[in-house]
Amino acid sequence: MKQKHFIDSHKGVTFVAVLVMMAWFSQWQNPTAWVYLALHGTYGILWMLKSRIFPDAQWEQKTPLWYGLVIWGALTLYWIPPFLLNWRGVQAPAWVLGLAVSLNTLGVFLHFATDMQKYVQLKLQPGQLISDGMMARVRNGNYFGELLIYSAFALLAMDWLAFVPLALFIVFFWAPNMARKEKMLAQLPGFEAYQRRSKLFIPFIF
Repeated sequence: MKQKHFIDSHKGVTFVAVLVMMAWFSQWQNPTAWVYLALHGTYGILWMLKSRIFPDAQWEQKTPLWYGLVIWGALTLYWIPPFLLNWRGVQAPAWVLGLAVSLNTLGVFLHFATDMQKYVQLKLQPGQLISDGMMARVRNGNYFGELLIYSAFALLAMDWLAFVPLALFIVFFWAPNMARKEKMLAQLPGFEAYQRRSKLFIPFIF
């Protein structure tokens, strides 16, 4: 099996997992729980569509079952925010709901648009440096989009523990991936100039 089979299945079942949490903790009348379900559940469905329409090459690698299960288990950490939300019956104020929706919407746009540009350009011009469009000012705009998406989910739980899974993924997965990408891009013509005028991860900051 490929890595994407484990990732996609986890993303797809997130909607059901959150729904089960809502049922278990009787949160049917909680608007915050419904907003969370709409945001995270829909994101999982969109991810599966993205994986089918413009897949990421790194997830196409074959993997043994044990490692696939490790991936599945690690991704389950992202279910901590909805668990905390439903367990505690969190009802976020209106401004938090609005902020979460805005962050999620912006994040999905940045994440998906960047991945789409990367997929198309690498297909048409394999091995060429991508330094325009969505990547003109940020070399990892897709990860920044994911940062906004998962920050929105954690924000709705209104508990600092909800941000721990995101922090772990940034440190142990995103950062190493970005470092490997930097080494690969450094071998391409024009990278030094591109590196000087762009940020690694967060626009205008880092």
